[in-house]
Order: sequence, then structure tokens, then C-alpha cells
Amino acid sequence: MAKPPLSMNPTGWFQVAWSDEIGIGDVHSMKYFGREMVAWRAESGQLTVMNAYCEHLGAHLGFGGTVCGEVLQCPFHGWQWNAQGRNVCIPYQDKPNRGRRITTYPVVERNESVYIWNDAQGREPFFDAPDVFASFDDRRAADYYPQQRLFRQGLEMHPQYVLENGVDFAHFKYVHQTPIVPVFTRHDFGEPVSYVDFTITFEGDDGQKIEDVNSGVEAINGGLGIAVTKSWGMIDNRTISAITPVDDSTSDVRFMVYIGRTPGGDPARAEARACDFGREVIRQFEQDIHIWSHQRYSDPPALATAEYEGFTAIRQWAKQFYPDGIGGSAAEVAELTAQRGFTA
Repeated sequence: MAKPPLSMNPTGWFQVAWSDEIGIGDVHSMKYFGREMVAWRAESGQLTVMNAYCEHLGAHLGFGGTVCGEVLQCPFHGWQWNAQGRNVCIPYQDKPNRGRRITTYPVVERNESVYIWNDAQGREPFFDAPDVFASFDDRRAADYYPQQRLFRQGLEMHPQYVLENGVDFAHFKYVHQTPIVPVFTRHDFGEPVSYVDFTITFEGDDGQKIEDVNSGVEAINGGLGIAVTKSWGMIDNRTISAITPVDDSTSDVRFMVYIGRTPGGDPARAEARACDFGREVIRQFEQDIHIWSHQRYSDPPALATAEYEGFTAIRQWAKQFYPDGIGGSAAEVAELTAQRGFTA
């Protein structure tokens, strides 16, 4: 019998929106991990993400729900819910219902993105979502052109495919038609946030030594949901890839690119070149998406000798993010979480 596919309910931080999609007073509907959710922004600017259904009679808060100051009001009977998911007002009763609560999710906003923490066992976050600037000890966001974005919805792919791409040195020639040959200088999979660095050589430069190379990429993986990269020695660019399961078979894909500003010269021409390069980075990511969205998870994979170390390390690291500790199917995970008494 074939091994079941990987669970689509892994633990970690996952992007569910961009910050500018949810203004003050907005209520934003979405579906992730098989659950209907809403994100809403209070007058104070605080963002809340919670399950979408009112605990009173089950109205969907994303269809007619309104933000009233610091609470979200149900469109059906006016019940009001605060940022902790607690009922604070029933307009036709003196006291709120203190026994019912809507599930809320830990939220962070950074790099213009909204991330929520997902955990089938209900645990609090035990690692931080990476920042494309601060995580590299570099807060130079002002030196970059505006973020360029890609959004693809409902693709049949798993977040782990994207993370495995970070140790895949052989695909550059065949997917992107580039003669790049990464030389990995760091594989650090000791913690939930992992690191992969490589310098760049080019096919045919047999006499080139690592110390001669003056360009490369540093990648930080925050669990399976977010990967940020910093490129050096070439056109200054940073990327964020964020893959979020929608249900048991599909994921939404977001990809963001920042291109560094070059001082001096013609500003308009420099910005046009930056936009062109950003589009090229996105185009190459789309080439990867085309492969991932038609990929079948191979376990165990038939690895070449040179691939063994990287793929073995990242797959062993990935196991910690699944409720069963091995990456089982959604059905297996549901059974396990039921046994542990947790209901998402």
C-alpha cells in the first residue's frame, strides 16, 4: 500500500492575508486548514483572526459582520465578540454569555503580511515567524523598492515541497535554464527555524573555488509555512515565500520580492530595472510552482548521492511540525487529535 500523503495540518506560522487587505473596520473572510475564518481590524488598529461562525446560532461573521470600536458584531442578532473571542454584549440581555468562546489564533504582522499560528494540539507558538530584514540582523527596509507580489490560490501542493526546494541544487539548470550550481555552505536544521546558505558557482567553471565566489543566498525557514531569503553579491533582493494549506488537498501560495535601491544615477531608470528584475524573480518562482502543483510526494525518494545529505536533513527536520511526528495523512492526524481530546 502506498504511503498516505503528508498531513495538510502542520504546526507553524502561515500567511493568511496581506496587511493592506484589512483596513480599520474591515472584516475579511477566508478559509484555511479546512476552517472558515475571519480577520478584522479594530478602530485601535489591532488585528484579530478567529473562526468565522457566531457561537449563538452559527451566523458567518464574514457576511455582514461589522466592527464596532474594539469588537466584532454578528449580523444576525447583534451579539458582540472581542479580540479574545469572548462574548461581551447581548443587546437584548443584561449579561453576556460567558460560557461560549470563538476560537482565535495568535497573529503577527510583519513584512506587510498577516501570519497566524496553527497547531492541531492547541499549543502556543514555540518559535517566531522570520522577518525578511530583521532576521538577517538588517533592518534596511527603507532602502528597498515597494514589495512585488504573486498570489496563486487553491493549488494541489504541500508546503513541504517548497521548503525542500531550498536544498535542491540540481533543478536550476532544468527548471530555470540557468547554469547555476549552488555550493552549500550551511545546513542548520537543529531548531524549528532552520538555515540554508549557499554560494553560487556556474557550470563549466571547474577551476573556481568557494573562496573566489562573491555571490550567494542565505535562507531562513520558519517552520513549513514561511521562508525568507537574502541574496548578496548580485542585484540586492530579498524574497518571502508563504504556502498555506486551504484544505486536505490544496494550498494558497504567496510570494513577495523586495529589490534594493541603488544610490545615484537616474532614479526612474533604476526603478524600472528593479521592477524588471523583481518580475524575473517571480517568473522563476512560477516555474517552480508549475512543478510543485503537479508533484507527487515520493517517500522514500530515489536520491542521487550528492542530494542525500540535504534532503535527508530537511525531511527529518520537517517531521516535528506534524501532529503525529512523522507527517501522516489528514485522516491519521484527525484520529490522533481526537484521541488527545483536542478539537480545532
